[in-house]
Amino acid sequence: MFNSLNEDQRIAQLIVVRLSAIDLGTRKVTFYDKDVEEAIRKYNIGGICLFQGGPITQADFINYFQAISKTPIMICIDAENGVGMRMDSVLGLPRQMMLGAVQNPELIYQYGKLVGEQCKRLGITVDYAPVVDINNNPDNPVINDRSFGEDKNKVAEFGLEYMKGLQDVGVMACAKHFPGHGDVSVDSHFDLPVINKTVKQLDTLELFPFKKLFSAGIASVMIAHLYIPDIDNTPNLATSISKNNVTKLLRKKLKYNGISFTDALEMKGVTKYFPGGDAAVQALIAGNDMLCLPGNVDTTIMKIKEAIAENKIKWKEINAHVKKILFAKYQYGLANAAPVNTLHLTEDLNSGIKDMRKEVAENAITLLQNQDPSIFPLHAAPKKKIAYVAIGTTGDNEFARRMPNDYNANVYYFDNSLDTVKALAMLELLKSRYDVIVAGLHNYNRFPANNFGVSSNSLWLLNQLQEQYKTITVVFGNPYIIKNFCDAKTLIACYEDDETTQDVAADLVAGKFSAKGKLPVSICPKFRFGSGIINAGGLLPTVSAAAVGFNTNKLQVIDSICKSAIVKEAFPGCVVLVARDGKIVYDKSFGYLTYEKKELVYPETLYDLASVTKICATTMAVMKLYEEGRLDIQKSLGDYLPWVRGTNKDSLKIWDVLLHQAGLKAFIPFYKETIDSIHGGLPLSSIYSWKQDSGHHVRVAENLFMRNDWLDTIYSRILLSTVETKKKYIYSDNDFIFMGKIVEAITGMSLDQYVKKTFYDPLYLSTTGFMPRNSFPLNRIAPTENEVIFRKQLIRGDVHDPGSAMFGGVAGHAGLFSDAYDLAVLEQMLLNGGTIGGKQYLKKETIDYFTAYHSDISRRGLGFDKPEKDNVKLKDPYPCLSASPQTFGHTGFTGTCVWVDPKYNLIFIFLSNRVNPTSENGKISSLSVRGGIMEAIYKAMGEGN
Repeated sequence: MFNSLNEDQRIAQLIVVRLSAIDLGTRKVTFYDKDVEEAIRKYNIGGICLFQGGPITQADFINYFQAISKTPIMICIDAENGVGMRMDSVLGLPRQMMLGAVQNPELIYQYGKLVGEQCKRLGITVDYAPVVDINNNPDNPVINDRSFGEDKNKVAEFGLEYMKGLQDVGVMACAKHFPGHGDVSVDSHFDLPVINKTVKQLDTLELFPFKKLFSAGIASVMIAHLYIPDIDNTPNLATSISKNNVTKLLRKKLKYNGISFTDALEMKGVTKYFPGGDAAVQALIAGNDMLCLPGNVDTTIMKIKEAIAENKIKWKEINAHVKKILFAKYQYGLANAAPVNTLHLTEDLNSGIKDMRKEVAENAITLLQNQDPSIFPLHAAPKKKIAYVAIGTTGDNEFARRMPNDYNANVYYFDNSLDTVKALAMLELLKSRYDVIVAGLHNYNRFPANNFGVSSNSLWLLNQLQEQYKTITVVFGNPYIIKNFCDAKTLIACYEDDETTQDVAADLVAGKFSAKGKLPVSICPKFRFGSGIINAGGLLPTVSAAAVGFNTNKLQVIDSICKSAIVKEAFPGCVVLVARDGKIVYDKSFGYLTYEKKELVYPETLYDLASVTKICATTMAVMKLYEEGRLDIQKSLGDYLPWVRGTNKDSLKIWDVLLHQAGLKAFIPFYKETIDSIHGGLPLSSIYSWKQDSGHHVRVAENLFMRNDWLDTIYSRILLSTVETKKKYIYSDNDFIFMGKIVEAITGMSLDQYVKKTFYDPLYLSTTGFMPRNSFPLNRIAPTENEVIFRKQLIRGDVHDPGSAMFGGVAGHAGLFSDAYDLAVLEQMLLNGGTIGGKQYLKKETIDYFTAYHSDISRRGLGFDKPEKDNVKLKDPYPCLSASPQTFGHTGFTGTCVWVDPKYNLIFIFLSNRVNPTSENGKISSLSVRGGIMEAIYKAMGEGN
C-alpha cells in the first residue's frame, strides 16, 4: 500500500479534514462533502473528522468516501461524551465532570465501552477521548466540565478506564490535551493560552495522567495549543507545533511512540501566529503524525512540499509517519471494514444511552449538605405544603413535573432575564405559604464567564430562599456555580440538566436511594474535592470485581440478561447483587417498578421477598432457638403448639416439617371462603371492613381490614386439612406457618419482633422486616400484583401472599421485605459462620447443619433450599449447573432469590416483582433468568461449566 502512494498522497495520509460545521449565519449544519470528495480523489487524504449532522447522513458519506478512496480512510470524531455530542437524533451522555463524581471506576469502563460501540457501529476508527486534563483552574473557559476533575489520581484512573472501554471494542482512544490544558484562563479556540509552570511542576501534576495512559498502551494522543515558556520559549510557538514538546518531551523523555494528533490547526490559538498552512508545516517539524483540520488541503500540501525542498522536513520523516498511520489503519481493521449498515442505525446508536445516563446519575449526584433531616429526604404528607421554584427556566422540565406529582407542590418559574422587582415579588408571593421550598437551578452556562450566565437577581432570590425558608437546593449543571451559595443548608449537586438526571434527582429528594457521589473539584472552603455525604462504614465494602477474581467483562453478561428479560416483559425491573469474600462486586438496578415506566428501580428499592421469608426470618429464628436448646427439632408440633394437639398435625415431626416432607397440604386458599364468588369475588362485608376498628384490626390491604376472630377460622382450616400419610416431598407454605407459630410460642414474641430484635437491629438492617409501609414511604417499595380477585387492587407495601396478608402481614412462610444490600449482610453473616462485625449471631456448626442435605427424597436442607443432587444430568439444572453442593438459599414466588455458595465464598441476590401486574407471568422461569445470571457469575469467576 505504501509503495503505491505518490508524494502528494503520502503527505495527504497525514491530513484529517472536516466533514461538516454549523454555519454561523444560518445556525444550520453545512456539509463540505464536495471538498472532501475532491481531497480524496485528488490526494487520497488519510482521515475525516465527523462533526454535526444526522447519523444516517454521516454514515452514507462514510460509505461513499470509503468506496471511492484508494486507501481506507481513518474516520475520527470528537465524541468525549458519545456521538450524541456531535450528531442530532442521538442522545448525549453525561460529561466527564459528572463521571468524576462517581466512585466506581468500572462504571467509567462501561461508559467508554458504550461510546466505543457507538463509534464501531458508525464506522469510526478514532474517538478523540478521553480528556485527561486536570481542571485545577475553576475559571477554565474551555476544559472545565470536560475534565474528570482536579485530582490527578482520579483523572488518571478514570481516563485509563475510559481508554480501556474504547480500545477493548476496537476503537482508538486519544488522550488529550498534552501536556495538560486544565490550568488556563484563555480558550485556545480564540487565542493562545499561556501556562507559566516549570516542566518539573507539569511533571508532578499535568503530565501524571498522560504518563499513566502511555504506560497502559493508549494508541494516540492529541497535542494542545498552549504556550509554555519552560518547554519552549520561542515567541508564540504553541506546544502543538513545538519540537521541544512533541519530540523532546513526548517522544524522547516520556518515550511515547503512539500516534500524535495535533489539536485542530484551524483554531486561533495557532493560526493567529501561523496562518495559511504554516501551522501544518511546523506541526510536522515538531514531530506530529496527524494534522487535524489544517484548512485548505492544496495549500497545506504545497507548504509541506516547500518545507521538504528547503530541508526543513525530510522525506524519511514523512514516510515514517505514513507507515505508522497505515499500520494503525490495519491494526484497527480498516483493511476489511464493511460498509456501515444504516438499517436501525439511529436506534442502535441510542441503545443503552438512557440506562447509562441513569446509572451515572445514580452514582454521581452528590449530597453536599443536609443540616435539616426533617426535610430531606422529603416525604409527602396530607398537610405538608411544598413549592418548587425553578430558577433559570420558564417552563416545565422533568423535575418540575415530578414535584406536583410527588408532593402536590405548586411550581414557580424565575428566569434570569427578570429584574429585582420580580425577584422581590416572587419572595413575597412565597411568604408564609409553604412548609418546604425546593429550589432548582437550571439552564445556566457550562463555562464560568459572567457567573455562568446566572443573573444577580436569580442568585439573590436563591440565597433569600435558603435563608428564610426550609429549602432544598438542587443544582443542575456545572458544580462550580455553587460558590455563590455554599451556606445552603440542604444542597445537592447534579452536574447535568437532562431529563434522566432530573428524574433521578427527584428520586434522591424523595429518599428512594442514597447519594453516592463526591465532588470532583473544589468549590469553596466548605466544599473541597471529595466532599459528599454518603452512607459509609457498612459491613460489606464495595470493591472492583477484578479485585476478588472476577472477569469484569464476563460479569457484565448480567446486564444483558436483565435488560433482555425486561424487554421480553419477564418483569418490569430488578436488582442484582453479587458479593464475594465479604465484598460487594456488583450491585445494580434495572428497569422500572411497573410497566408504566414512571418510577425507576434503585438498588435501595424494597421488594416483597415471598418465600425467601422462610430462610431469612423463620429458619434464622429456628436455628437460634435450636442452638440455645429451646427447640428440639426431633420433637413434634404438638410438643410446642397446644392448639394442634389431638389433631392429625399433633405428631408431625419438626424435622420433617423443616424438610417439607411432613405431608402437609402445599397451599390452602384461605381467602376463597371470604369473598362473594357470585358477585365478582368482592370481599364479604360480614368478614371485612373498609376501615380499621376494634373488631377489624387485621390489615389485609389498603382500606381492607379482616375481622379479628377470623384468624381462628384460618387456624381451624389448617387443622382440618388432610395430611399425606406416605412420606414424600411436598413443598408447603403450611410447614412454615407452623414454624413461625412455634417461634412465637417459644419466645413469647411475634415472629417479626423476634427476628428484628435478634438479627436485623443488631446487624443494622434498616430495610429488612415485615409490614414495610409502617416504616417507609410507598415510593421505596416495589408494587406486586394488581389483584383482580380477593383484594381488587394493586398491592404495594402489603404482602403479596394472600395467606400471609390474612395473618396481618406476618407469617412464617411470607411477608418479609428488604433491599438487596441488607439481605447480603444477613447472608454474609451465615457465610462467615455466624459472625460479622465482631459479633456472633449463630454458631458455625448450627449453620453447617441446617444448610446441609438432610433428605433422601428431596434436595432440601433444614429450612433451606439446595441444588439438585444430580444437576449434571438435568436439562434444567437448579439453581444453576455450576452451583456447588454446599450451596444454600431459596427462591420467592414474587420473582426473588438468595443463594450462598460457601465453596466460592459467594452471595447472589436477585430481586424483582415479576408478579406485576399479574402472577400469571411465568417468563422469569421460562427464560431461566435467575439461573442464567447465577451461571454467568460462575463463568465470570472462571468456574462455570
